[in-house]
Amino acid sequence: MQQTLKAPVTFEGVGLHSGRPARLTIRPASAEHGIWFRRTDIKLGDTLIPARWDVVDQTPLCTRLVNAAGASVSTVEHVMAALAGCGVHNALIDIDGPEAPIMDGSALPFVKGIMDRGLRALTAPVRALKVLAPVEVTVGSATARLEPMDGMVIDFHIDFPDPAIGAQARVLDMANGAFVRELSDCRTFCRKEDIDQMRAAGLIKGGSLDNAVVVDGAEVLTPGGLRHEDEAVRHKMLDALGDLALAGGPILGRYVGNRAGHSVTNSLLRKLFATPDALRMVVCDDELAARLPGAGLAAREVPQVA
Repeated sequence: MQQTLKAPVTFEGVGLHSGRPARLTIRPASAEHGIWFRRTDIKLGDTLIPARWDVVDQTPLCTRLVNAAGASVSTVEHVMAALAGCGVHNALIDIDGPEAPIMDGSALPFVKGIMDRGLRALTAPVRALKVLAPVEVTVGSATARLEPMDGMVIDFHIDFPDPAIGAQARVLDMANGAFVRELSDCRTFCRKEDIDQMRAAGLIKGGSLDNAVVVDGAEVLTPGGLRHEDEAVRHKMLDALGDLALAGGPILGRYVGNRAGHSVTNSLLRKLFATPDALRMVVCDDELAARLPGAGLAAREVPQVA
């Protein structure tokens, strides 16, 4: 069955790119509602923004959604990953500005809030998007691919010159709460030289060592170091799940990413929906629903991070 939250949950922080205070509240919603954002600071015009692939304004640093009236919300990938990873299919997300709070740089605060409130089953079956044929996009040295599969697997590869990151690869079946246990606490990461360049350009005004893993060559500058030896590739998988959640429902397929970022994954979704006979919506029976992210998840599986 489709799920929503039992009660609203609110998060407060700053936007990574804007540095502005942000307040975000995830509210329960009825069956078939889907995921929508609502700009509470806008008083006139259309304030509702669908969490959907075809309203993504492609940017390299985050995922930004823009409705037909021009209302937007950015850096939604972590909250979308938390919703997908906890098996939430319906929610209304109120936000008082143009950017979601970055929190600690991972999806864990959102996951904790969702699981603390609890989930409620709705009287409607889960509808998933089943990949029927391989679809692939290449942008420069980055590639992303979706392949048919009766379940959801993310397979990701990265390669950075900094020894603190280097080449990393990981494959994870997303069933049975794997996202929450293995990926949700993994933070966004940056190379110090990239941070210096972005700050000089007036970007990542809200970035700090409290909400990102910063590396400089072989050194991890963030206090406390890494939460996982391969935290970088795990975070890329987290981002991929959040961006794939914009398909409008769970995806049944294998995602393979090689150096892929937000815009590449969105390009993949656009190609998937534009490719005849590559996709079919299916109603999940109990066996199929058990293979989706969040199925069977228990609150005790949420990572405990100091």
